[in-house]
Amino acid sequence: MERKIIKPANAPSPVGPYNQAVVVGSLVYTSGQIPLDPVSGAIVGTTIAEQTEQVLKNLQAVLVGAGSSFEKAVKMTVFLKDMNDFVGMNEVYGKYIRVENAPARSTIQVARLPKDALVEIEAVAIV
Repeated sequence: MERKIIKPANAPSPVGPYNQAVVVGSLVYTSGQIPLDPVSGAIVGTTIAEQTEQVLKNLQAVLVGAGSSFEKAVKMTVFLKDMNDFVGMNEVYGKYIRVENAPARSTIQVARLPKDALVEIEAVAIV
């Protein structure tokens, strides 16, 4: 089965040896997105709300670049530096993801994220 590499210009460049997303068959697998400004590469925001907003904008750009969208997401994974930020992350997440069409989701607290971000989100979606 053929793999198609996705590199949308309006999403942050990877900070390591990986691609923003890979399409295989009818699914796109995204790399985790952190709250990077797509132009400067700097972290955006200091609060969980600000960072979640930027992460979801980045993730949306990657999904659209692959021919998909949040509405076609089947699984999302949220990585939080601090589970106490769950409510704040979830409030912003709910602005992008409609409950009636929400994908399956896991939320995991981790010891540390790249560039000391507060949140990282990845997705699997239909293209």
